[in-house]
Amino acid sequence: MKTRLLVTLTALVCATTLAACGQDSGKAAEEAKKAAAEAADKAKEAAAKAGEAAKEATKEAADATKAAAGQAADATKDAAAKAVDAAKDAAAPAAAPKQ
Repeated sequence: MKTRLLVTLTALVCATTLAACGQDSGKAAEEAKKAAAEAADKAKEAAAKAGEAAKEATKEAADATKAAAGQAADATKDAAAKAVDAAKDAAAPAAAPKQ
């Protein structure tokens, strides 16, 4: 009789323990699932922000390149004009009639 009671109580304790672990593990799994979903959402947001920042940086770089190209073109025109003027000045005394 005592053996039966002991076996029954042991089985009851084991069943209760397994049931409790099952509920806790289910809760833990659900919480982990929520945390993973939140992490995925935050990762998506971060990726979107990084994409926007990259677009903005690319636009700014393109604008800066365009401005630098314009300044280089202006500097080239100025240098060419000064070279032409210098050539004219140098050629003027040579072309002047000798007295």
